[in-house]
Amino acid sequence: MQSLMATNDVCTLPVYRPLIGFDKREIVEIAEKIDTFETSIQPFEDCCTIFVAKHPVTKPNVEVIRRSEEKLSEKIDEMVETAAAAAELIEIIP
Repeated sequence: MQSLMATNDVCTLPVYRPLIGFDKREIVEIAEKIDTFETSIQPFEDCCTIFVAKHPVTKPNVEVIRRSEEKLSEKIDEMVETAAAAAELIEIIP
């Protein structure tokens, strides 16, 4: 709960948590029902694997997070420009 509150504190946009009331088995069952499970277990790097902390904090300090957000805000424009410059358009024809 402390982690959720810390996230809410520093975010300016709404954070949607549609699966917050489900346990892992229920989430897997939903994924299987909507045909997303097989995709979700593929060994591709995504934001979860790339940005996950080596030592995740379960009781974050909001002040530390605020300072980190301030540091990020100083670099975000440059990061967006770099990402946009590296963007690749892939046309998928059915």
